[in-house]
Amino acid sequence: MHEVRFHGRGGQGAVTSAELLAHAAIAEGKSAQAFPSFGPERRGAPVIAFSRVSDRPIRMRTAIQEPTMVTILDPSLLRLAKVDQGLQPNGTVVLNTSKSPDEIREAFGIRARLAIIDANHIAREEIGRVITNTTMLGAMIAATPIVTPEELEHALLKRFGRIAKKNISAFRRARKETHIHEAV
Repeated sequence: MHEVRFHGRGGQGAVTSAELLAHAAIAEGKSAQAFPSFGPERRGAPVIAFSRVSDRPIRMRTAIQEPTMVTILDPSLLRLAKVDQGLQPNGTVVLNTSKSPDEIREAFGIRARLAIIDANHIAREEIGRVITNTTMLGAMIAATPIVTPEELEHALLKRFGRIAKKNISAFRRARKETHIHEAV
């Protein structure tokens, strides 16, 4: 089972990312769930969302404490919380940053496998706004193919309709530009 924890800020699309991943998985015939966890809803406040994807029925309904993947939409959250807490030993941290892996590892002590993408830059160029959720989904799929890229693109098309083209471009570009760095 893949268990993904998304860390973002209100308005960045962490909850939408979790839902899109679950919809793509269900369309592939897998079991999936997605749910948010946040306090008072307001733009810019820290948000955590979760997705589970499995080939078998999922019976648990609890928050994910030991994810296989942590996806961080806003790098400023690294200073607020230990976002890789509970990450499984072979897990992956997918991070939106322009910093090098060495800088990230030194500053925040992350030793896990890293998938790094400058999602802000790609979103600005492809979408015209720094909303990184679809870009980060591309980075996630580049790191670990939880679902097929085609099914995720189909979920993007269904969700975003007429603005899907820009989001799909950001998703595809992120899949190509994500840099994977093994655990140290």
